[in-house]
Amino acid sequence: MVYGLSVARPNFLFIITDQHRADHLGCYGNRLVRTPHIDALATQGRRFERCYVTNPICMPNRAAMLTGRMPSVNGVRHNGVPLPLGAVTFPEVLRRAGYRTALIGKAHLQTQSRREVPDPLLFPAMRPEGLAREAWPTAVPDLSDDPRYLAEREELWTADPSRSVDLPYYGFEQVEFACGHADQVSGHYRAWARERLPGIDALIGPANALPAETQAPQAWRTAVPEELYPTTFVEERTISALERFAAARDGGPFMLQCSFPDPHHPFTPPGRYWDLYDPADVALPPSFGKIDPEEPALLRRLRALRSQPGFVPGRFCTQFVDEAAVRQAIALNYGAITMVDDAVGRVMSALQRLGLDDNTVVVFTSDHGDLMGDHSLIFKQGFHYEGLIRVPLLWRDPRDPAPAVVDRPTSTLDLARTVLGRAGVPVPVGVQGVDLFEPQTERDGVVIEEDELGIHMGELGPTRLTTFVDGRWRLTLWHGDPQGELFDREADPHELRNLWNDPGAARVKAGLMERLLRERLALVDVLPLARRSA
Repeated sequence: MVYGLSVARPNFLFIITDQHRADHLGCYGNRLVRTPHIDALATQGRRFERCYVTNPICMPNRAAMLTGRMPSVNGVRHNGVPLPLGAVTFPEVLRRAGYRTALIGKAHLQTQSRREVPDPLLFPAMRPEGLAREAWPTAVPDLSDDPRYLAEREELWTADPSRSVDLPYYGFEQVEFACGHADQVSGHYRAWARERLPGIDALIGPANALPAETQAPQAWRTAVPEELYPTTFVEERTISALERFAAARDGGPFMLQCSFPDPHHPFTPPGRYWDLYDPADVALPPSFGKIDPEEPALLRRLRALRSQPGFVPGRFCTQFVDEAAVRQAIALNYGAITMVDDAVGRVMSALQRLGLDDNTVVVFTSDHGDLMGDHSLIFKQGFHYEGLIRVPLLWRDPRDPAPAVVDRPTSTLDLARTVLGRAGVPVPVGVQGVDLFEPQTERDGVVIEEDELGIHMGELGPTRLTTFVDGRWRLTLWHGDPQGELFDREADPHELRNLWNDPGAARVKAGLMERLLRERLALVDVLPLARRSA
């Protein structure tokens, strides 16, 4: 569909959660978690059943969503590498076309903490021979300490919640940050919370937590009350932004990103949301406790590391969990999701109350999922099981009121082109992905990249893998490992039997390898332009 600028252009409310797998919503088949308000978006619009990330890590997929360019093309290959300030995002394109733009909550287009910034020179394979460490060169400039790339740093916001941000920020004319996770969020949120309760810092974090029995990794019962929790901040400030837009109706359409830091770990749902779900009611994933004899070498190494005395997994990396831990983690995750759902309900009520409902496209998605007990693992990194790479995507458009389920494979890469197409704004040359509403030949499949340079899972060195998914198959390759993964998700939806070495699947594997190569060739950058790092 092509929309001319003479037609009334829609507003966009872009709601994003953090580390939220698709099947942790009622509208995607979950019978325990209560998400009536998010489910309503599905019953009023389109639910994309097979939406996959471009990269199952926060910064790369968020940057890909906003630029419509793969992580290997836009430069944000892993956490700790900021999106260049000169990058063209779809909010920036909308802003230039007359849209008012704002972001409330988590952006994560720049590093949130020093922990995220990898030091490639720590890796033996990257060290130049015969040079002192201070003389080691790098092929591209290091921007990790450039003041222009410190806008989201948690420690700076905690020390000075009144600090300013250069605007527009990647196309957003207004920003109100909630940087970080759990009850330890900083950014503009911290000033908001301190204004309401000057002593709130004494309630934040595990050292100040309320008494509670915990088995889940990185879980504590926060002393921060519901009304001062980061989810409430995002809700309140989103509604305030909607009220500003409604009061200036002659100011043109708006694009508002409402970005919740939850349900990402640590698990700290506040107040009644802490014990809203009983871990005993949580069903274990069908793959929990199962060991595939053809599992990848990385998983075998992680299993071996787990058995070593004194081994402590990294804070954010994939790790094994026992039954009690995963049941409580899922229950707490559900509590955080229900709190977000309640906030979404109030945002949607405000949209209707303000008379904006009849011309606002509402998009709901997440940056990636969580293993959450699949194959006895939790969190993310290093593996591409379905729970991690598949995210919700709901599109509620007042012009298209008939609900529908879209079953073809789609990608978060498609969002930029689709939003710009719906707005009737020319799509910049070099934007990848497809317009989800354009008549088109079925895409061949979705490519998922992961290119981590941090020190994860006890390994010193890169973890690089590539996945190709279509409507039936998932094929994954790890750099440097001859063993890969091949799953027939129609016959084996829980990915219990790796067919990589199965002679009966050899022809399928060869065909998927060729399709992956062709799709990767199609995703190479076509712009013959010089790159700018800032």
